[in-house]
Amino acid sequence: MGELTPEKNIGFKKWWVMLRPHTLSASFVPVALGTALVLPIRNPDLALFLAMMAASMLIQIATNLFNEYFDFKRGLDNAQSVGIGGSIVRDGFHPKTILRLALILCLVAMLIGVFICANSSWWIALAGSICILTGYLYSGGPLPIAYTPFGELVSGLFMGVFIIWISFFIQTGTLTVNCILISIPIGILVGGINMANNIRDLSGDKKKGRRTLPILLGRPRAIIVLAGLFTFSYIWVIGLMILSVESAWLIIVFASLPKAIQATKLFRKKTKAIQMMPAMKATAQMQTLFGILLSLGIVLDYFI
Repeated sequence: MGELTPEKNIGFKKWWVMLRPHTLSASFVPVALGTALVLPIRNPDLALFLAMMAASMLIQIATNLFNEYFDFKRGLDNAQSVGIGGSIVRDGFHPKTILRLALILCLVAMLIGVFICANSSWWIALAGSICILTGYLYSGGPLPIAYTPFGELVSGLFMGVFIIWISFFIQTGTLTVNCILISIPIGILVGGINMANNIRDLSGDKKKGRRTLPILLGRPRAIIVLAGLFTFSYIWVIGLMILSVESAWLIIVFASLPKAIQATKLFRKKTKAIQMMPAMKATAQMQTLFGILLSLGIVLDYFI
């Protein structure tokens, strides 16, 4: 177990950083996209949209906190940890405080879920419970998902694809082929954020006994795969337009292409974890821009 540093002055800024706000795009972008897809069918219910947004972001933050707590318990973080992990040992947060806060956020998300279920379908309770459990098992439990090669797949499915489906379902009571097909690139890019994080942490994770996908692939091949995920996402959108699944307005997603190129170049040029922080940031920004522009394209097609 990691050593607990002396208690420090924990201000709002440290709390904010510890919540990992830059990861929240992985939760609010799918909700926005899933709701935008509702427009051709009906006017979205604003209360359901806001409730889904809040619940999704709370689960994302709780997952971050579980990760913080269990990394500390396993002795994986130290005061020199690169990035935003290691807040307990570096900034003086008490581990039990982190765990309790994560559980409270899960409880609040469940209460919001009751409202969502009451106004849509009680099947959402099962889906939401699975998402919360997955958030816990990502870094907790006897075999954390984060320590395996399946982290990218799980995060892409549960924080990308499934969130889009749930956001659409609570508004319409059904799923459509369009919703399913358009969720694919977002799920891939959410998984890409996870892969970017694992590429940055490859050396440290390997020493700690983790078996993440970048460790199995090796750094050069992992960067190629990440670039491949970016490329596939754009090609998929082109396919949706060619096959008339969605309109030509989706072409605006290519405004996010410079960020994808920037992230790939930065990963190829840098080898040290601290040097790859800008590449990670560019990856998260690319996913955010891609998702927002995809949602905007759908909205423009509806109103214009």
